[in-house]
Amino acid sequence: MPKPSRILVISQVYVPDPASVGQHMADAAETLVKRGNRVRVLTSRRGYDDPSQRYAARENRRGVEVVRLPLSSLGKRSILVRIVAQLSFLLQATLRGLFTPGLGGIVVSTSPPMASIAAIIIRFFRRAPITFWVMDLNPDQVVATGRMKPTALAVRAMDWLNRRILGAARVVVPLDRFMQDRLCAKRAGVAQKCRVIPPWPMDGELQDVPPRSENPFVAQHGLQHKRVIMYSGNHGLTTPVDALVEAALALGADDRLHFMFIGGGPGKRPVDAAIESHKPSNLVSLPYQPLDQIRYSLPAADVHVVLMAEELVGVVHPCKIYGAMSVGKPILFIGPAPSHISEILELAPIGWRIPYGDVEQTMRVLNKISSMPSEELEGMGARAKRLVTEHFSQQRLCGAFCDAVEGS
Repeated sequence: MPKPSRILVISQVYVPDPASVGQHMADAAETLVKRGNRVRVLTSRRGYDDPSQRYAARENRRGVEVVRLPLSSLGKRSILVRIVAQLSFLLQATLRGLFTPGLGGIVVSTSPPMASIAAIIIRFFRRAPITFWVMDLNPDQVVATGRMKPTALAVRAMDWLNRRILGAARVVVPLDRFMQDRLCAKRAGVAQKCRVIPPWPMDGELQDVPPRSENPFVAQHGLQHKRVIMYSGNHGLTTPVDALVEAALALGADDRLHFMFIGGGPGKRPVDAAIESHKPSNLVSLPYQPLDQIRYSLPAADVHVVLMAEELVGVVHPCKIYGAMSVGKPILFIGPAPSHISEILELAPIGWRIPYGDVEQTMRVLNKISSMPSEELEGMGARAKRLVTEHFSQQRLCGAFCDAVEGS
């Protein structure tokens, strides 16, 4: 019998890098292999957030052929450095993709934002269908955060590229209906290609979660008698933590409340600056936790924070909410309504929503959380976990994504 065709995945980030894009790509790639496909991943050899981290040039991970390209992740020191790394990655990915034997399909995301160039070129010569997985939207993101003007040449060029990939893709996968609306406004006929599929929680990393009394992360950081408010994940310019940090500093006299910021990114500067200037006892900054430690760090929180500025609705999708819900934790959403996150909170009483930037209301809600009985918080978390099982499970959503790739 002939071998099944090979699906080529182009992603600058892939496991064991802890960035969520790579984790979701790995889940999809491994599921496609289990379904009988051959999968080759082209990714970076260095860490996305920490370029000093180096990974094997080639390896087979759970049946997935992983090829890591050199000089394709140089860190996030500046936009110029990131563009140089992206161009290096795209050139290598294009050449390798053109000569991939038995190519039957291409999966490309928005990491890096220009990765679709490689997919379009490979499709032109190899006629392989593209699945375009829209993790976030650029140039919408850089315009919304004020880093570029809508009239800038780079912005117009990126919009042109978006229209090309939306036209070339067989399937377009936005993460929520607000993102789909933005995509449909960019090019006619996109709605018929769209399959809205939210990102799923990392079920593999969140199994066998220990009770709080046996959690080594809790013991290591002295959290046994604290009410922990946690923001875990990428600290980007799209998820500004300033108001939360200001509220945490103002509530420093409350010995029970403890704020933990875990992860990295340029948006973490307000956290580190506050710690350096004020040396608060209730505020802790930690780097990204290894994948095998997430089952300990996420459950150590009593409440998980999700952040989004109003102008970023449909541009970014804070996927950290699913991991928090899957370990049975309430959600404190600091962001707008309507939005995808506000709609999740409307499904059941699993948390609170505060308008972004409202420090006074943030403090009021945090004071309420501080005095709530543990049983009430646990009940909210249990409802959140049920919602994941009913609507956002990895089996359901990853299966739907793989159906889209396979053309089902």
